[in-house]
Amino acid sequence: MSRGIDFLITYRVVKMLITPFEKTEAFKRGIIDNKGKVLVKYRNVIKQSDKKHYTLLHRFTFNIKKILSKVGLGGKLGSFAVALALLIKEDKSYVKYKDAIESGVISYLKEENLYDNLLVEEGEIPELNIEQEPFMTCFGIDVYERGDELVSETEYAQTL
Repeated sequence: MSRGIDFLITYRVVKMLITPFEKTEAFKRGIIDNKGKVLVKYRNVIKQSDKKHYTLLHRFTFNIKKILSKVGLGGKLGSFAVALALLIKEDKSYVKYKDAIESGVISYLKEENLYDNLLVEEGEIPELNIEQEPFMTCFGIDVYERGDELVSETEYAQTL
Protein backbone atom coordinates (compact mmCIF):
# COMPACT_ATOMS: atom_id res chain seq x y z
CA MET A 1 0.00 0.00 0.00
CA SER A 2 2.71 2.53 0.91
CA ARG A 3 4.50 1.88 -2.42
CA GLY A 4 1.36 2.95 -4.25
CA ILE A 5 1.08 6.08 -2.15
CA ASP A 6 4.78 6.81 -2.71
CA PHE A 7 4.23 6.44 -6.46
CA LEU A 8 1.28 8.85 -6.41
CA ILE A 9 3.21 11.45 -4.41
CA THR A 10 6.20 11.07 -6.72
CA TYR A 11 3.96 11.55 -9.74
CA ARG A 12 2.39 14.66 -8.20
CA VAL A 13 5.78 16.17 -7.37
CA VAL A 14 7.14 15.52 -10.86
CA LYS A 15 3.94 16.92 -12.38
CA MET A 16 4.23 20.07 -10.23
CA LEU A 17 7.92 20.44 -11.11
CA ILE A 18 7.19 20.52 -14.83
CA THR A 19 4.23 22.87 -14.59
CA PRO A 20 5.24 26.51 -15.14
CA PHE A 21 4.36 28.71 -12.18
CA GLU A 22 1.94 30.76 -14.29
CA LYS A 23 -0.10 27.61 -15.07
CA THR A 24 -0.65 26.76 -11.39
CA GLU A 25 -3.78 27.59 -9.43
CA ALA A 26 -1.62 29.33 -6.81
CA PHE A 27 -0.48 31.79 -9.50
CA LYS A 28 -3.99 32.24 -10.90
CA ARG A 29 -5.25 33.02 -7.39
CA GLY A 30 -2.50 35.60 -6.77
CA ILE A 31 -0.66 33.60 -4.10
CA ILE A 32 2.65 33.39 -6.05
CA ASP A 33 4.10 35.27 -8.99
CA ASN A 34 5.34 33.83 -12.30
CA LYS A 35 8.73 33.03 -10.74
CA GLY A 36 7.25 31.29 -7.71
CA LYS A 37 7.83 34.18 -5.32
CA VAL A 38 5.30 34.14 -2.50
CA LEU A 39 2.90 37.09 -2.67
CA VAL A 40 0.58 35.90 0.13
CA LYS A 41 1.98 33.96 3.09
CA TYR A 42 0.16 30.71 3.85
CA ARG A 43 -1.07 31.99 7.22
CA ASN A 44 -2.68 34.93 5.36
CA VAL A 45 -4.52 32.75 2.83
CA ILE A 46 -8.10 33.01 4.01
CA LYS A 47 -10.25 31.01 1.59
CA GLN A 48 -10.25 27.25 2.03
CA SER A 49 -10.48 26.91 -1.77
CA ASP A 50 -7.19 28.85 -2.05
CA LYS A 51 -5.51 26.80 0.68
CA LYS A 52 -6.07 23.55 -1.21
CA HIS A 53 -3.97 24.97 -4.07
CA TYR A 54 -1.15 26.05 -1.75
CA THR A 55 -0.57 23.07 0.53
CA LEU A 56 2.68 22.01 2.16
CA LEU A 57 3.37 19.79 -0.88
CA HIS A 58 2.86 22.75 -3.23
CA ARG A 59 5.14 25.00 -1.18
CA PHE A 60 7.80 22.28 -0.97
CA THR A 61 7.70 21.68 -4.73
CA PHE A 62 7.68 25.39 -5.56
CA ASN A 63 10.80 25.84 -3.42
CA ILE A 64 12.52 22.94 -5.18
CA LYS A 65 11.62 24.49 -8.55
CA LYS A 66 13.09 27.83 -7.52
CA ILE A 67 16.31 26.17 -6.30
CA LEU A 68 16.62 24.12 -9.50
CA SER A 69 16.15 27.20 -11.66
CA LYS A 70 18.91 29.02 -9.75
CA VAL A 71 21.40 26.29 -10.61
CA GLY A 72 20.30 26.12 -14.23
CA LEU A 73 18.15 23.00 -13.97
CA GLY A 74 14.74 24.56 -14.31
CA GLY A 75 12.41 23.34 -17.00
CA LYS A 76 14.75 21.11 -19.00
CA LEU A 77 13.87 17.63 -20.16
CA GLY A 78 17.37 16.53 -19.12
CA SER A 79 16.63 17.67 -15.58
CA PHE A 80 13.53 15.49 -15.46
CA ALA A 81 15.54 12.58 -16.79
CA VAL A 82 18.14 13.05 -14.05
CA ALA A 83 15.43 13.49 -11.38
CA LEU A 84 13.74 10.24 -12.39
CA ALA A 85 17.08 8.40 -12.57
CA LEU A 86 17.97 9.71 -9.09
CA LEU A 87 14.66 8.45 -7.75
CA ILE A 88 15.32 5.01 -9.20
CA LYS A 89 18.94 5.00 -8.05
CA GLU A 90 17.76 5.78 -4.52
CA ASP A 91 15.13 3.04 -4.52
CA LYS A 92 15.49 0.36 -7.20
CA SER A 93 11.91 -0.81 -6.64
CA TYR A 94 10.72 2.29 -8.58
CA VAL A 95 12.22 0.93 -11.81
CA LYS A 96 8.96 -0.92 -12.41
CA TYR A 97 7.14 2.45 -12.41
CA LYS A 98 9.63 4.19 -14.75
CA ASP A 99 7.55 3.79 -17.91
CA ALA A 100 4.35 4.80 -16.10
CA ILE A 101 6.00 7.95 -14.70
CA GLU A 102 7.43 8.89 -18.11
CA SER A 103 4.10 8.24 -19.82
CA GLY A 104 2.16 10.17 -17.20
CA VAL A 105 4.50 13.17 -17.35
CA ILE A 106 4.49 13.26 -21.16
CA SER A 107 0.68 12.90 -21.27
CA TYR A 108 0.35 15.74 -18.79
CA LEU A 109 2.76 17.92 -20.78
CA LYS A 110 0.77 17.28 -23.95
CA GLU A 111 -2.56 18.00 -22.24
CA GLU A 112 -1.20 21.33 -20.98
CA ASN A 113 0.38 22.16 -24.38
CA LEU A 114 3.83 22.22 -22.76
CA TYR A 115 5.44 19.25 -24.48
CA ASP A 116 6.39 20.95 -27.76
CA ASN A 117 7.79 23.95 -25.87
CA LEU A 118 9.87 21.64 -23.70
CA LEU A 119 11.28 19.88 -26.76
CA VAL A 120 12.12 23.21 -28.40
CA GLU A 121 13.76 24.38 -25.16
CA GLU A 122 15.82 21.18 -24.98
CA GLY A 123 16.93 21.65 -28.58
CA GLU A 124 18.53 19.04 -30.75
CA ILE A 125 20.11 16.27 -28.72
CA PRO A 126 23.52 15.86 -30.36
CA GLU A 127 25.00 12.51 -31.27
CA LEU A 128 27.71 12.04 -28.70
CA ASN A 129 30.55 9.57 -28.81
CA ILE A 130 30.57 8.49 -25.17
CA GLU A 131 32.27 5.21 -24.40
CA GLN A 132 30.75 4.81 -20.92
CA GLU A 133 27.42 3.00 -20.75
CA PRO A 134 24.61 5.22 -19.44
CA PHE A 135 23.24 4.52 -15.98
CA MET A 136 19.75 4.76 -17.44
CA THR A 137 17.74 6.39 -20.21
CA CYS A 138 14.78 8.51 -19.13
CA PHE A 139 12.54 10.57 -21.42
CA GLY A 140 14.84 9.56 -24.28
CA ILE A 141 17.88 11.15 -22.64
CA ASP A 142 20.86 9.11 -21.47
CA VAL A 143 21.82 9.71 -17.84
CA TYR A 144 25.40 9.01 -16.77
CA GLU A 145 27.14 8.58 -13.45
CA ARG A 146 29.85 11.17 -12.91
CA GLY A 147 31.46 10.51 -9.57
CA ASP A 148 28.65 10.39 -7.03
CA GLU A 149 26.16 12.32 -9.15
CA LEU A 150 23.94 11.62 -12.13
CA VAL A 151 24.05 13.97 -15.11
CA SER A 152 22.33 14.19 -18.48
CA GLU A 153 24.23 13.23 -21.61
CA THR A 154 24.67 16.87 -22.65
CA GLU A 155 26.14 17.85 -19.29
CA TYR A 156 28.31 14.72 -19.23
CA ALA A 157 29.68 15.47 -22.71
CA GLN A 158 30.74 18.95 -21.59
CA THR A 159 33.22 17.35 -19.19
CA LEU A 160 34.86 15.20 -21.88
